[in-house]
This record gives sequence, structure tokens and C-alpha cells, in this order.
Amino acid sequence: MRKLLFISLGLLWWAAALAQENQEKQYPEPEKMRPGMTEFWTPQPKIVTPGDPVTCSAPSDAIVLFDGKNLDAWESVRGGDAKWIVHDGVFTVDKSTGDIRTREKFGSFQLHIEWCVPVGITGKSQGRGNSGVFLQDKYEIQILDCYDNETYANGQTGSVYKQVIPLANAMLPPGEWNVYDIIYSAPVFNEDGTYRLAPVVTVIQNGIVLLNGFVIRGTTEYIGHPRVIPHGDGPIRLQSHGDKSEPISFRNVWIRKM
Repeated sequence: MRKLLFISLGLLWWAAALAQENQEKQYPEPEKMRPGMTEFWTPQPKIVTPGDPVTCSAPSDAIVLFDGKNLDAWESVRGGDAKWIVHDGVFTVDKSTGDIRTREKFGSFQLHIEWCVPVGITGKSQGRGNSGVFLQDKYEIQILDCYDNETYANGQTGSVYKQVIPLANAMLPPGEWNVYDIIYSAPVFNEDGTYRLAPVVTVIQNGIVLLNGFVIRGTTEYIGHPRVIPHGDGPIRLQSHGDKSEPISFRNVWIRKM
């Protein structure tokens, strides 16, 4: 019996060794990793020529929304052409004609826009140099003169209006040009109208990050809470606010689709 047990164990060992040998033959040791194994050469990124900061030119693939000459790319939200005032290479809010918006609609994008609060501006809090950039006509990035002008924190310059406090106050004094660079990822909706992917925005003012990948909760309401409203591509809208302070001006507006 003992002899038979030894023979059985020997056969089992031999079978296991044979199986191991066959496995090594069937699955050879993987090739040693080389740098090239994790390199991708195609597709190459497209070449985009940056704009010239001295002449305020746009990148080569940008859509110029204001060229210093006319508002052909814009329309009034009330219908017809945009009636804001074009002068000296800039355009200024005309509060009697209401908001304006781009004729073209956009999804995700990079937006560049420069704006200036006039010297000698009056008013305080939200009644001082108030405007706004609405992304896809739904989500407002606040424009306000927050230079030495206190207001509620989630309504300051660079906020997603009433949803988030900006990381900094980067305002320049009245008479100097502020620069917004806005990177926006458009939302994706479920069949029931809820967000599958909520809209996300990064806002940089004068080279300083105000919002870093903020997840927008819904529309930016003056009264009440954000609402989730299903939509597709939408225009960029600039606000003509109802305050009594002197109107602000804009220049060098361009957008890159993403």
C-alpha cells in the first residue's frame, strides 16, 4: 500500500511538472517593456497659431465674434440686429435695447472676452458695472465692478451667478481692461432630462484662476434655485443689466470650439 502511495505521488508530481512545462511553452515570458511601447505617433494634434497679445489678434482657428468694426456676429434678444454702440474698436452696452447674443450656437468651447468698467463709474454692490456672459444662453458668469466695491460673495465677478464664490478678486481699476478666458464643457442629458454629465466651467481673469472645473448645478436664477433644463447648443449672451451706473464696454471677443 505504501509503495502504491509513493507511485501515485510520483505520478502526480510528474503530471504537475509536465503541465508547468507545457504552460511555459504555451505562454512564454512577456517581452521586456521598451519606451516605444507606450508612445503614440498618430494622430498628431492640429497646428494652431496663437494670437498676438500686442495686436490682440485671435488664434488661427478661432471664430472672431467682434473684430472692432461691427456686431454682425450678434443679434438682439428682442429680434433683429444688435444695437449696442460700436466706437473706437470697442462696443458699449446700450441699456435701452436689451441683451445681445451670438447668431451662431455653440457646444463646448474656449471663450476670450475683454471688458472695461468706465472711469468715474457710480453706484454700489450689484448696481455698479453689472453685466454677464451667459454660456449657451443658460449659465451666467458674472461681470461686475468689484474693485473696491463690496457685494454678496456668490455674486462677485467671475462667479457662476449665485452658485459659487470665486477663488479670488482679480479686478483692475475702472478704466483698465479686464480679460476673461472661459473654458466650458457642455452638458449631456439623460432621457428623463436630468444631467448625465453636468456643465463644467473654468474661469480665468487677468491670468488668475477664479473657478477651476466648477460643476454648474443648473440655470443661474436671480430668485430661487438652479433648474436643470435640457438643451442643445446655444448662443453666447451678453447682459444689459438694469442698474443705473455707466455702461461697460467690450473688445477682442473670440471663441474656439472644442
